[in-house]
Amino acid sequence: MMPFDYLRAGNEAEALQAAADRPGARFIAGGTNLLDLMKLGVERPPHLIDIGGLDMRAVTKTSEDGVRIGALVTNAELAAHPLVRERYPLLSQALLAGASGQLRNKATTAGNLLQRTRCYYFYDPASPCNKRDPGTGCAAIGGVNRIMAILGTSAHCIATHPSDMAVAMRALDAQVETRRRDGQVERRTLDELYRLPGETPHIEHTLAMGELITAVVLPPLPKGRQRYRKVRDRASYAFALVSVAARIAVEDGKIAQAAMAFGGVAPMPWRDRAAEALLIGQTPSQALFDRVAEAVTSEAQGHGGNDFKITLLRRTLAACLMDLTGNAQ
Repeated sequence: MMPFDYLRAGNEAEALQAAADRPGARFIAGGTNLLDLMKLGVERPPHLIDIGGLDMRAVTKTSEDGVRIGALVTNAELAAHPLVRERYPLLSQALLAGASGQLRNKATTAGNLLQRTRCYYFYDPASPCNKRDPGTGCAAIGGVNRIMAILGTSAHCIATHPSDMAVAMRALDAQVETRRRDGQVERRTLDELYRLPGETPHIEHTLAMGELITAVVLPPLPKGRQRYRKVRDRASYAFALVSVAARIAVEDGKIAQAAMAFGGVAPMPWRDRAAEALLIGQTPSQALFDRVAEAVTSEAQGHGGNDFKITLLRRTLAACLMDLTGNAQ
């Protein structure tokens, strides 16, 4: 591991000032992903600013009757919180489907959002990887790519985003709240937070250097039923091959509201609003859900080892929608 300086911030302003004074510094809290990457030499920050002691561990109601989740709330705390279990069971299901119990006790909300891909080649400094070392190539294209993405990729990168939590939050229209050293507070949707790889896969989000995630804000309780369905290689402690986060509201026999996000298939939690629109005003049926699943994967591209994900995503989505609308067979 490369030597680094360590500073434990006493408050938010101190953390932001420290980041401004130390180019290349990284914030750390749970460290469940960053420390592994540092040990492998994939990440080599010269400075670590420990924000684990900051006052960002509350889950509270907002004035709009939504929920505000502090950036340092652990995944275990969030999954078990009464407000989350009551209003956003989709989020609780996704959190419990991710990682091990030990990791959920350490991993934080902000860290989960910013965790990096589990692409084999990204973790191997001997392999070409445009995400780790820009301009070196992508060994996953033409290599072992069973876990790689089928949507939103580029000729430079086919890695997936690994989070379960972020997929659920995208389906719930979550917004990420950040603060800068000048005091400016900003909120972004997850669509605005993440970037697709394009020609610069090493730039994964829109946060400025030193910008600190302070919370995630969920809107008021959505109508209808919610579900997170994850398909993986084993029952525990495995990243998603395909996951679906969906919420559906049916009124008078017709679908009135629909939101769907997908994990394990794209470089960011994937959402297809055009496919959602196909559901609105329609009577739930297997034929409808098959058409929607076809629409979601209409631009999907496999790379040999992950071709199966296209069919798997269609079937997982259709089964999830059947389940939510009371048409499970």
